[in-house]
Amino acid sequence: MTKPDWHKSTYSNGGSNCVEVREHEFGADVRDTQDRDGATLSLGASEWVAFLGGIDGL
Repeated sequence: MTKPDWHKSTYSNGGSNCVEVREHEFGADVRDTQDRDGATLSLGASEWVAFLGGIDGL
């Protein structure tokens, strides 16, 4: 299975603290735009939904 392309998160504010997201049927992967070869945070579908729900109120 091929995962979708990475895209800049809509929650990124345009400053230097931005993340990229790759959403897929199993959840989402998140990485730092300034360290694309670094660590990637992988979240399952229910974790991703909970994460988005948590940041919606910010």
